[in-house]
Amino acid sequence: MTVRASLFPTFFLSGFECSTFHWKRQGRRDLVAETQHDRFVAQDYRLLRDLGIAVVREGVPWPLVDRGGEFDFGRLDPYIDALNACQLLPIWDLCHYGYPDDLDPFQPEFKERFARYCRAVAEYVTPRVRGPHFFTPINEITFFSFCGGEWGWVAPYGESRETRFALRLALCEAAIAGVHAIREVDPDARMVNVDPLVYIVPPADRPDLAEEARDETFRDTFVAWDVLAGKEHPEFGGSLDVLDIVGVNCYSFGQMEYREHGPHQALGPRDERIVPLGDLLWEVWERYKRPIIISETSGLGDGRPAWLCDVMEESLAAVSRGIDLHGVCLFPGVDMPNWHEGEWLHNGIHDLVPDGNELKRVPFGPYVDELRRWQKLLNRVTTLDADPFSDPVDLQDVKAAADRMKLHADRDWS
Repeated sequence: MTVRASLFPTFFLSGFECSTFHWKRQGRRDLVAETQHDRFVAQDYRLLRDLGIAVVREGVPWPLVDRGGEFDFGRLDPYIDALNACQLLPIWDLCHYGYPDDLDPFQPEFKERFARYCRAVAEYVTPRVRGPHFFTPINEITFFSFCGGEWGWVAPYGESRETRFALRLALCEAAIAGVHAIREVDPDARMVNVDPLVYIVPPADRPDLAEEARDETFRDTFVAWDVLAGKEHPEFGGSLDVLDIVGVNCYSFGQMEYREHGPHQALGPRDERIVPLGDLLWEVWERYKRPIIISETSGLGDGRPAWLCDVMEESLAAVSRGIDLHGVCLFPGVDMPNWHEGEWLHNGIHDLVPDGNELKRVPFGPYVDELRRWQKLLNRVTTLDADPFSDPVDLQDVKAAADRMKLHADRDWS
């Protein structure tokens, strides 16, 4: 008998890179097409099912389905068919760095149209896919604000801190409106609000930047979640129910040395200034006391298995302390290109190998083996049965495993 049921049918999740940004003033990009996930969606979902993963982060490409406020969701049908065939539960990502060309995020129409779009998506997918239904209204509001507001990588191509702050608030206001619109369709819909988990330190030779680094770690990082939770700008309509499930993205480059201009510098794996991931997860839990998932995590190349081991040990150490962790998303399910140079990152469960005009999906064996090891340690299935929804994860099993292993957070992010 299940003692404490999870929100999800499996503890391990996955997902697919689905960015649709307007990139460096060069035009619209579609990472789903670049990875050929659009061509191989049925195969990609079967690969996840064979790995015992029943939850997938999947994107709805807002700029590609919205024509001046008229919506055509026909391109979602192959994904919906494949989800139903494989009995996977989607977390629909509704804005992954991209918005329609005719919109300006700093104008009121942006929020209004985003809300109409969110309502239309919910009306389309909820009757077609088995519930419960999960949505991420706007992915990584904080990082999106840096990319589009301060670094000038993506539209709207801002290049100042003030523009970043303004973009962040505009995205928060739109996301809150989107949540309310979705729940007009499905009052029980759950939200997964995703942002990176970061820790910033000053350069060793610039102690004068310590306050700026601390501010980015302990205030700036949390502003978007705080607005969604109604802690800041309550006039936007945020609340803890709007924030709902906190999705934290955990990567090694999330611990950085502060730079006054441009992206910060990632710390090396044995830098003495690194803080334990488990402590950062506890910081999130103490701030919101909401269900948490690690919504993206992955190592690179041959480091993928060791990274998964580190993340799991740190996560379980935090579970033993009392955080309410519902899952870990191995992201992406198939490889993705570096946005800037285009080379494959080798961060997926499966690498992509050119084979004529196709990208062949090749599992990275050591990463899969490490996943299998953790599934067994947590008493989780390694292969899905006929109905993955019938037997939810018992989080008491996860807690028992964490307590049994007597793990403690440490600084080793290798």
